[in-house]
Amino acid sequence: MSESELPGTASLDPASLDTAPLEQHGYTANKDAYLRRLKRIEGQVRGIARMVDEDKYCIDILTQVAAVTKALHAVSLGLVEEHIGHCVVGAAAEPDPELRAEAIDFKVKEATDAIGRLLR
Repeated sequence: MSESELPGTASLDPASLDTAPLEQHGYTANKDAYLRRLKRIEGQVRGIARMVDEDKYCIDILTQVAAVTKALHAVSLGLVEEHIGHCVVGAAAEPDPELRAEAIDFKVKEATDAIGRLLR
């Protein structure tokens, strides 16, 4: 659903904001790069499991965990940037001023909440 179709009420139903199947998300242009990074991370996690199974030195395992954590943070930051650049900017393009303000607030809150979850 596009931002112009947002309901004009103060209580937004997140389910009503699901994007239509044909609408692209902000990350769609970089989807292949994200998938490659995630597959690389998946391989790193399997390697960590193998290290544990083989009773490797704990500091070596922790080093690999830190590398995976950093890689996941990089993916997360990229997705946050894509959300702001696509979804928040898209909400700002809403022609109806009342819907625009509500859509911007909603999209910014989504981003803020996601960043909060990343920082926990």
